[in-house]
Formats: sequence, C-alpha cells, structure tokens
Amino acid sequence: MLENHNGKILIYASNFTSRGKRLKSVSVAAEKMAKLLKLNVEVVTFREKFAPIYVYYESGDEEPIPIYCDKGGKSEVQEIFTALRNMMFVLSFHPKHSALKHIRKEVMLFS
Repeated sequence: MLENHNGKILIYASNFTSRGKRLKSVSVAAEKMAKLLKLNVEVVTFREKFAPIYVYYESGDEEPIPIYCDKGGKSEVQEIFTALRNMMFVLSFHPKHSALKHIRKEVMLFS
C-alpha cells in the first residue's frame, strides 16, 4: 500500500496465534477500519508465545498508541470493529492526531 498521511494500523501477534481464528477476526476488523479511514495495515509477528493480540494506531514518527487488545475471548468481527471505531473517534479529538480530525465524520457514519 502507499504511504498514508493519516497513519496506519499495526496488529501485533505471536507466531503461536498467527494462524488462528482470533487473528483472522482481528485482522478483518482492522482492515475494515483501515479501508474506511484510508489507512494502511501491517501485521507484526513475534517468535515469543503470548496469547493477546494487540492493535495499535501509528502516525508518522510518533509512538504507536494501543487501541485494542484481544485477550483470547470469542469476539466477533463486528464487536472488534466497533471497539476500534470508538477508539479512533476518541483519538480524533487529540491535538497530536490532527489528521484524524478530518476523518471523524467517516468514523461516526457507521455508529
């Protein structure tokens, strides 16, 4: 994907969970959010075994911000998407993330 001024969504998961249904649900929800907001998505896997799947929002050179954590529950794609949408909406009010201010309307359209 092309570099985007709005940032990107990062999904952090263990290689242990990278083949599971949980990662699929989180990835589908994150990709849906990224498409809506015209963001890039990147999946980062680690060799260590850990159960949670983390989703972060990263913009430019700023430190990534955690926006979702799947601790192993049975969350559906729509529930995950709603949680991501809510966090992105909250971030859109932060002065450090002024690029998100312009996409606030798109986030709320699907409320």
